[in-house]
Amino acid sequence: MLDKTLVRDARKVLESARARGLRIATAESCTGGLVAALLTEVPGSSDVLDRGFVTYSNAAKTQMLDVADATLARHGAVSRQTARAMALGALDRSAADIAVAITGIAGPGGGSAKKPVGLVYLAAAARDGRRVDRERRFGRIGRRRIRLRSAKEALAMLELLASGAHV
Repeated sequence: MLDKTLVRDARKVLESARARGLRIATAESCTGGLVAALLTEVPGSSDVLDRGFVTYSNAAKTQMLDVADATLARHGAVSRQTARAMALGALDRSAADIAVAITGIAGPGGGSAKKPVGLVYLAAAARDGRRVDRERRFGRIGRRRIRLRSAKEALAMLELLASGAHV
């Protein structure tokens, strides 16, 4: 059902977070809850995963995560600024200590010259103030592969924060 390598990555994130007493939230757009699904594939994840937000529409980003209309109007749903706002909104609207957010264009349509298919922005934030964000341009590798690679990147960012690394 789910990629075994990604489930192994999810298990590692959960173990790191559990060892430090951290809770996790996810805020997902183009991955549609895939990161939360990977985390919940691991038995016992309920003591670490607080919640997952699937905010596919702009209205959902605004209503559920308090992403400002001005951010969406100025930068678009697929932007570094929106990913950062989503991660911070997930922290604000949950009991989590760390959160990750993903927004992008998985395709096959919907891209433009400025924002092509395969463009993904990810952001992770911790209550202690640590922040990290990344832009990935996966290219036209197919919707499924873009989503899987985005989830892998999100898990790596969660692991970075869960491990206590300074970013």
